[in-house]
Amino acid sequence: MGSVKAVLPDGRGRVFITRLLHTMSDAGFRDVTVVTGRVHADIVGAVSRDVPRELAVTFARNPDPSRGQLSSLLVGLDAAARPGVRAALVTLVDVPFVTAATVRGVVGAYEATRAPIVRPARGTAHGHPVIFDATVFDELRRADPSAGAKAVVRAHAAEILNLECTDDGAFTDIDTRDEYESRVANR
Repeated sequence: MGSVKAVLPDGRGRVFITRLLHTMSDAGFRDVTVVTGRVHADIVGAVSRDVPRELAVTFARNPDPSRGQLSSLLVGLDAAARPGVRAALVTLVDVPFVTAATVRGVVGAYEATRAPIVRPARGTAHGHPVIFDATVFDELRRADPSAGAKAVVRAHAAEILNLECTDDGAFTDIDTRDEYESRVANR
């Protein structure tokens, strides 16, 4: 990409990470764990300038993000571990345009079913955020880092709740400069 995704402007006065934090706050969350890596200071600085007042943010630094997304997920799970945690809602900073309504929908579907994995879906496409029930945390910890969470998702394919979703933001993954320019310019 050539720059830090988390601090890319969203086209509406925020950067990706703070946009997501405001979305989580608007969805009713009061505490969030943000996993950082090499650019920890840049992300902490961006958040400190625009954190929702009612949201407690904990930062957890992945010491080796080159190990893949699963390593960051595990750092986040460890940082958020405490008695009573039933699930983890996970999203990626490069999916910044998901709406609070979608987040609430995914959480509501999880609360109603306690499915091991809940995610937005549109046809065969799957989006973010994803909820992992605590019953799959140990499987995630044992998963092959090179495969990421996909092996755990596949193992529970029959039990996954795919929540039909029309929110384009849940499926807008920005990985390249061209994607950024075309998608942010259209917002």
